[in-house]
Amino acid sequence: MKALILSGGKGTRLRPITHTAAKQLVPVANKPILFYAIEAMKAAGIHEVGIVVGDTHAEVRAAVGSGEKWGVNVTYLQQEAPLGLAHAVKISESFMNGEPFVMFLGDNLIRDGVASFVERYTASGANAQILLAHVPNPQDFGVAELSGGRVVRLIEKPKNPPSDLALVGVYMFDANVFEAVRSIKPSARGELEITDAIQYLIDHGYRVESKIVEGWWKDTGKLEDMLEANRLVLDAMQPVNLGEVDSESEIHGRVSIGKGSRIIASSVRGPVIIGENCVIDNAFIGPYTSINDGVVVRGSEIEHSIILEDSEILDVGSRMADSLVGKNVKITKGTRRPQAYRIMVGDNSEVSVM
Repeated sequence: MKALILSGGKGTRLRPITHTAAKQLVPVANKPILFYAIEAMKAAGIHEVGIVVGDTHAEVRAAVGSGEKWGVNVTYLQQEAPLGLAHAVKISESFMNGEPFVMFLGDNLIRDGVASFVERYTASGANAQILLAHVPNPQDFGVAELSGGRVVRLIEKPKNPPSDLALVGVYMFDANVFEAVRSIKPSARGELEITDAIQYLIDHGYRVESKIVEGWWKDTGKLEDMLEANRLVLDAMQPVNLGEVDSESEIHGRVSIGKGSRIIASSVRGPVIIGENCVIDNAFIGPYTSINDGVVVRGSEIEHSIILEDSEILDVGSRMADSLVGKNVKITKGTRRPQAYRIMVGDNSEVSVM
């Protein structure tokens, strides 16, 4: 069995971070989201992995390489434009070479991985298997309608959802899916929809089964979902201290501190992960915060946030929360009079001030 991980798309809902970075490489608990997908494939016993890439292909290739660090072989499949999930399947046909495969959206996280689902699919003899999860907002997803446990209809982002069962970003197919993706037409938004391809299989008598994900699942396409995924991963983290904590500092709960990092006259309340070569000085780092490598936090308070590498947060005063801060960002509190907010942000940014 092979794997197809999708790492294209423009990540518009995470701009401006994704103006300069692939959305699948934004870290959750200091690890790029894409890496969790690769690890899930390896844990399921899959060693041949195709990664569909788009405009950010150079960055993805540089981060993942050949796949050797995970013990898998990675082949890159260039998608000329984000033309839909079914189009990504379509361009993978020669790579699959007739084998069944798992398709995994590279910005999704599933707590328990996919090994058990792969085993069930392999044993079932079905032509396809989709994963579903109960969600409070099914109108934002592809939604499945079931009858007697069998999938009878799929609808993409319905105004009146027939159920609360959303398609999780993991699918399993045999080679018959290529007949489907060659037969369907682009949707109103100009994309080949995977829901249409699966509906084709259903309508033409192919066996499509479903399994419901019982543990947590997150599509990390939006800031609030990224922060929630970060919280869920940190909840399962094991504490480790490879840095230095001075006598004036207090560490509470599950806290991971990377090599070369220094905690000076500060309070850190876990779950928190702090990367390598960071400086936390006269600061408070609250629960569910991920601080990446090379970050300096001085005279400031942060909680429930993700801070990317080489950023500085200096003497901000009030507490920063529910935030995603990009790479090489400097946040300070100005001292000039008259006092005013002085902000420089890029396109499609979101700023909240108090």
